[in-house]
Amino acid sequence: MSSNASIDFLEMLKGGSSKSLIAVIDTETNWRDEVMSIGIAVADAKTFKCQDTRYYIIDPEYRVGGIYSNVLHYSREKKHVTFGVTIESGANSNVTREIMLSRRQALQDIDKYLRDNGITKIFAYNGKFDLGHLKELSHFEWYDIMRIAAYKQFNGAITEDMPCCKTGRLKTNYGVEPITRMLSGDKRYTEVHNAVYDAVDELRIIELLGHVLEDYECARIN
Repeated sequence: MSSNASIDFLEMLKGGSSKSLIAVIDTETNWRDEVMSIGIAVADAKTFKCQDTRYYIIDPEYRVGGIYSNVLHYSREKKHVTFGVTIESGANSNVTREIMLSRRQALQDIDKYLRDNGITKIFAYNGKFDLGHLKELSHFEWYDIMRIAAYKQFNGAITEDMPCCKTGRLKTNYGVEPITRMLSGDKRYTEVHNAVYDAVDELRIIELLGHVLEDYECARIN
């Protein structure tokens, strides 16, 4: 979403819109297990359609490098469409601008951004990892998408021939990539491992699962 569109989006909310919103957050870490980037996808709490995105690069932590440093600035020169949501770095429209801040500044900015949008619920895939690395946001309600997506009682795409534990959870292949392939039918899908792209893809999993927001109460992790 462009910077102007983001401003319009915030103004719409301030103008008294009754739309309820959620946030999906993804983090990438460096070789020291420190957060080096944070991606946020904001969505309508009923349709789960993406409304806005934010992307933070944490300085100096990103300078250490990590396994996914090569996609930290992914798609700088070209558009990339992730399940219908256009994300692009640069000076064009539909921009998710890279916001480079210290960790303290970034978390303060995220906290304010979520509060300004009336967001109280944060979703993440394997959410304990992200919550554990973003304890400054622990006063929000956190939900683990994986606790729904990886269980056959909640995920209708899990077939009887797929090996599951007694709890109903898949024994293997329940990461973002195999679950997205399973739900979308797109066998060529690959996870980017860029925080904002991954946040959008994790939001797409929520949409494809087809559950209402209340069904995620069993997936709350704090």
